[in-house]
Amino acid sequence: MKLTILGGGGFRVPLIHDAIVTDALAATGRPSIVIDEIALHDASPERLDTIEKILAERTTLLPDPSAAPRITTTTDVRQALRGADFVFSAIRVGGAGGRALDERVALDLGLLGQETIGPGGLAYALRTIPVMHDVARTILEVAPDAWTINFTNPAGIVTQAMRRVLGDRVVGICDTPIGLVRRVSRLLGASLEDQDRVEYDYVGLNHMGWLRSVRIDGVERLPGVLADDAALEEIEEARLIGKDWVRAIRALPNEYLYYYWHTDEAIANILAAGQTRGEFLVAEQRRFEEKLSCCTSPLQAWRDALHERESTYMAEARDDERREEDIAGGGYQEVALRLMNALATGAKERMILDVGNDSDGALVVPELPRDLVLEVGCVVDEQGIHPLPVAPLTLGQLGMMARLRASEGAICEAALTGSAEKAWEGFSIHPLVDSPRLGRELLRGYRQAHPAIDALLGRP
Repeated sequence: MKLTILGGGGFRVPLIHDAIVTDALAATGRPSIVIDEIALHDASPERLDTIEKILAERTTLLPDPSAAPRITTTTDVRQALRGADFVFSAIRVGGAGGRALDERVALDLGLLGQETIGPGGLAYALRTIPVMHDVARTILEVAPDAWTINFTNPAGIVTQAMRRVLGDRVVGICDTPIGLVRRVSRLLGASLEDQDRVEYDYVGLNHMGWLRSVRIDGVERLPGVLADDAALEEIEEARLIGKDWVRAIRALPNEYLYYYWHTDEAIANILAAGQTRGEFLVAEQRRFEEKLSCCTSPLQAWRDALHERESTYMAEARDDERREEDIAGGGYQEVALRLMNALATGAKERMILDVGNDSDGALVVPELPRDLVLEVGCVVDEQGIHPLPVAPLTLGQLGMMARLRASEGAICEAALTGSAEKAWEGFSIHPLVDSPRLGRELLRGYRQAHPAIDALLGRP
């Protein structure tokens, strides 16, 4: 099978390659997908060359180098897509520099500057959705039978925009929800891989969700976890957001809800650091490229940079260094691999994915629109992706989700129509802005910072 990675010069591509190779080496006695070719597409030949060198070095270290798929690179998106069975979308429109501008414009107005949360996430969506909508149309034309797995942030609303073209053949993924379930299951002495033992109820939007039930061998265990201080100390999300608060809401939230419930603290910590995450990544990428120019091992340079990135992830939310157990144990590359394996082989998987509210016919959350993309537990098999039923949402959960998606929906319409008024509405009604005045200032700031946004919204 052929896997095409759009954004194939991206820093995390070696993780995808490593997951595929590791699975191929271990796949004995069980159904497993066979990836013969990985086609890397990127607008930058230099970045493609860097990633190709890292993958080549990694392959030489394998016990069986023949287990590694063939790597091809191209700057021609149609060539990359031709014959693809699966497409990974990992495009970062504007690069880390674009992210840095998104974050800084918000901070200069006293608002949260973060890649996917708040006005920074809306600006990223406004820049990204027109590109991804065009990508979806190209996929439909060149590889209509391929499954598209979207990593491109903000993953929920980008996936929703791509579904207008690709329907159920596109799905968004994120590793944070299943990472939460994995940590809780491990704490309770169960493995998430033992799907007959572990059941869970998770519902929300991308980067806004709640784990509301965990059943081990048919017995509800989440209330016991919430009542136990020592248990909550082992769960990163509880430490970030507050043990008393997760008890009060009787659920374990996605870690990104920290930015909604501790907004002032997050802004203060970012400002105190003297640089945003985007600015850090711009500088870190420069250091990585400089090290590549003089080192003998591109793979080791990449590993060092990866550890620095992961150990400082969401640093503004932590008082100390990130624990190794919170870093280890999977990632979006493993989520994607499990998803591909289930779709290709029929080996059923239960996982949390970003899918349409009506993906399997009936509405998962009847109070929300049919085309809205939810992040929920799903069963995946050779027939496709089937969302699992969820318990009714609380009014608070429903309200947070509706407000966020209303804001993102207006931004999506602006991105596809060029409407400055819709963009203004989207910025203004976001729950972390909630001000037409600030919404207008954000719009003005992003138009000045990004010529592409100004050109988009200047359409006649």
